[in-house]
Amino acid sequence: MDWFNAVDTTYKADLRDLIEVQAQRFDARLEQRLAETRADLRSEIGQVRAEVGQVRAEMGVGFAQLRAELIKWMFLFWLGTVAATLAGIFTR
Repeated sequence: MDWFNAVDTTYKADLRDLIEVQAQRFDARLEQRLAETRADLRSEIGQVRAEVGQVRAEMGVGFAQLRAELIKWMFLFWLGTVAATLAGIFTR
């Protein structure tokens, strides 16, 4: 009976050691994959930030052109309004 208990204890210890080694291997692979994923994410985030910066610059140019167009049309509108008002005043 003592022999069976000794063998059982030995197998349990061996199994515990084997599980510990496998867990360490798993942790190492997991850490490696996480590091790769972090690097990929940082790369992707950098690309997205660059694209956002480019879109912002393009939008700034577009808004500047729109503003210039609106100012031109506002000036023409007010010029027409002033002309119509003056014509109404002087034709009386």
